Amino acid sequence: MHFSVDRLISIALTVVLVMFSAIVHEVAHGWAAFRLGDPTAKEAGRLTLDPRAHLDGFGSVLLPLLLAFIGAPVFAFAKPVPYNPYRLRHPRRDELLVALAGPASNLAQALLGTVLLAVVWQLAPGAYGAGTVPFELVSGLLDVITTYMSVNLVLCFFNLIPFPPLDGSKVVLFFLKGEARRKFYELNEYAMFGLILVLYVLPMLLGVDPLGIYLDATAGSLYGLLVGTVI
Repeated sequence: MHFSVDRLISIALTVVLVMFSAIVHEVAHGWAAFRLGDPTAKEAGRLTLDPRAHLDGFGSVLLPLLLAFIGAPVFAFAKPVPYNPYRLRHPRRDELLVALAGPASNLAQALLGTVLLAVVWQLAPGAYGAGTVPFELVSGLLDVITTYMSVNLVLCFFNLIPFPPLDGSKVVLFFLKGEARRKFYELNEYAMFGLILVLYVLPMLLGVDPLGIYLDATAGSLYGLLVGTVI
């Protein structure tokens, strides 16, 4: 399979931005837990953006590379930030808030990207028109910003899918009690590969892509709206 230099650069850029965004996502979980009474992530040294504390060889590097190469929606996961729901001040409610902090951080990053896009879009014509900044540099910067927006929206809405171990499953957990809640925690330990099987492998075998349809309707639509407000 042949890939142009531009395509390889685009893949590398996407993977780096996904890795960074996934790290912010995990730190947001830990920060929310800390603010709600659980210092587990802080005690483990995970309230940091240092990638060495968070990167997972498969989830942070190999998986997004593979998805980028095959042209599938790119997502990644870092090592989950540890937290103890029993140390939260209001465990049932706060666990939901901790879970939603991750997708909220991705949405915030996408909105930050929109602001940066607006600034660059307004300043760019004068900059390269006056010859002070090469057009290629401005174009490349716009590509970086829009990719950053796109990957964060994908991470946001992907993680809101109500399937363990994704954050959206905590919405389901909020309504569970007792034995059902305990079994749900056990399911989380084995669910990631099942999720990949259901959302990626089966659609390729059956020719149906529910994940793509969902992400187009959510992340894709919001991306178009945000970019459309600027350009």
